[in-house]
Order: sequence, then structure tokens, then C-alpha cells
Amino acid sequence: MAVFCKTMVDGLLLTLSVTLLWWGADGHGNGLGMREVPGRATVNLGQDRDIWRPLIHKTVNLSEISSIKSSFQFRTYDPEGVIFYGDTKNGEDWFVLSLRDGIPLMQINKEDMLVSVVGGPKLNDGKWHTLEVSNYGKFVILEVDGSGGLVVGMQSKQSQEVISGKLRLALGGILTNKEMIIQFGPQMDGCVREGNWLNLSKPWESEVDDLWPCYENIQPGSYFPGTGFAIFNTSVFPVEDDNEVKIELWGDFSQMDGTILSIELPGRERIFALVANNNTKEVTVFGDENIPLNSTFNRLVLTFGAAFLRILHEENESKTTELSVHPLSHPVQLTTWKDGHLAIGGLLGEGGDNIASNFLTGCLKKIQVQGKDLDLDLAVKKMSVSSHSCPA
Repeated sequence: MAVFCKTMVDGLLLTLSVTLLWWGADGHGNGLGMREVPGRATVNLGQDRDIWRPLIHKTVNLSEISSIKSSFQFRTYDPEGVIFYGDTKNGEDWFVLSLRDGIPLMQINKEDMLVSVVGGPKLNDGKWHTLEVSNYGKFVILEVDGSGGLVVGMQSKQSQEVISGKLRLALGGILTNKEMIIQFGPQMDGCVREGNWLNLSKPWESEVDDLWPCYENIQPGSYFPGTGFAIFNTSVFPVEDDNEVKIELWGDFSQMDGTILSIELPGRERIFALVANNNTKEVTVFGDENIPLNSTFNRLVLTFGAAFLRILHEENESKTTELSVHPLSHPVQLTTWKDGHLAIGGLLGEGGDNIASNFLTGCLKKIQVQGKDLDLDLAVKKMSVSSHSCPA
């Protein structure tokens, strides 16, 4: 286990303290096609890439390791995703720290052992937390804000070997296969800062040119910076016995600009879309007829029935617009709903000349489809969207 101390803990420790976040990580090229990022930099773990691929990583010789402790500060509203990864032996022995349901989850693969443990306080409250991972004898310890959060004990029956070679560290992804005891979604909308990674001075390396910024203040929601959107298959939102489709959106619609959502169904030339115009302070419903709404509301409910479209644009029923629609000309035909696509933050297909096709800029504080919260991390395609936090 002392060996594990020098391997996994060489690959599992971190620290971050406190700093304001108006910027992403500063960095510069290293001449090898990689961007260097300082170890103590503020880093947003969200980024457009393969969902398991680390955002930043580094490789060091085990002989360079002088500390069995790492610490960092971490902040998120995201309940699930990878935070930190380390391995030796080209990924044969590895350690992963992640969140699941907002609670820390450590998983370790070492020789003949595969161990997982989950526990400690929920960390997805949007506040900065100091995490410290260390190794003492047979135990790997995670402390949260100075208190013991999680302890893993390991004892192998195999003879211990002296580990040499390389240690790989990564943030926001993993470098090994995905064979774990507890499966989880890897995408993490969160930030780390003030990292002390095993007392190593070597910078991180990133294949991404521009890291996303970490904002000083954040609030729960999904943030669309005007450069991307999320697409879902409508088959994951089944039509219930009432034969209706209900979509609810929360946010300050007067501060939004661009396509909030669009729906594309097979056999329909016309795409249904909801578009905000920050200049006119209107939100327009584009269907078989176009309906402009004053954007001074914070909640919008669209209910599609077999022969009607109901639009509720406020907290009470007095701000309701209901249209009687012939089933064959319905903006969303329920008979083909299961074979369509729903986009949040952008326009699907061509959409027609009179629909603004620009991506959404703004924050949707909450999204529900068929009465269930929508997690943008589950989209079949997502780009340039912070799925769980917005700048406040």
C-alpha cells in the first residue's frame, strides 16, 4: 500500500484556495501543439470535446514526486461529472475523483483490486470548497473544507513492487477505459483554482486554444453564450395518456436574444421555434402563425394538444394565449413527435426566411419537458453550453 501511496496518491491529490474569477486559465504554447496552463490557474472544467477526454493533463516522472498530498478549490452546481484523475503503468493503476448526485465519489483500480466509495457532503451548492486528497499507509483520504469526508482502505495480497516510470494527471476527464464499479456521466460544469498538485511546479497541458471563463458569481441554470445549443431526440419525452406535450422554461426573457428552442418533426416543412429579440423586447412564437409576446416575463409554458397550442407566459392563468389548431396543420404533430428533434438554444434545419436562426444568448434558469427537469448533459449533441450554471 505504500506503493499505492506513491502511485495513486501521486496521481490523485489536489488543492485550491480562493481567488476572484473573471477570466479563464492564462497560458501559452509549448511549441508542441499544446497550450500550457499554470498549476494554480483558475480552470473551467467544461469545454467542447469528447466527453471523457480530459480538459488538461500533465505527465511527470515518479522520481519527481516529493509530496503525497494535493489540494484545490472547487465550485459547481453540477451533480455529476469527473473532477480529477491520476494513473501509473500507462493506466493499469488509476484513481478517479468525481461527483454523483452532488456527493464525492472515489474509484481506484490497483493491481487485483477495484474499489469505490461515495460519501461526504454535497458539493454542488455553487460555493467554493477546499478539497484535499492524501495518502497515509493503506488509506487514501479525501478532506472537504478541513473535515474528513471520505476514507478508502486498501490491502493487496500481491507482493508489493517498487513503482517507477511516469505518473499522469488530468482534470475534467480520464485517460483509461470506462470499466468502473459505479458508472457516471463525465461532463462537469465546474471550476477549480489555486491547485497544489503534489507540490509539482510543472504546468498543465491543454489541446484547447481558449478555455472557457470562470465567472466571479454564478447562479443555477443553463447558460448559452450565443455560440451553441443542445439537441435531443423527442423520443426520450414520451406523450402521456393526456396526449399533450408540455415544455416549461424559466428565466428573464427580457435579457435573452436569439432562438430559445426549436422543434423539427418528420414530414413537416415548417419548424416550430421560439425566438427572443433583445432589441424589440419581444419573444415570438413561430408556428403555423406567428405570435409576438412582450418579453417581460420569467416563465413560459407551451402545451401542445391534439388540436390546440396553449401559451402561458407568466405565473398566473391570466396571461394565457390558446389557439385552436387543426390537427393536420398543428405546429407540433403529436403523431410524429416520437421521431423528431428538440433543440434548446438554437434553430434546427433551415426554418424559413422569417425565423431568426442565431444561437441563444442568455440564461435559462430551469427547463422542463413533460414535467421533468432537462439535463443538457444528456443531449445527443451539445456545444458551447454551460449546462448547470449561469453568470450572475
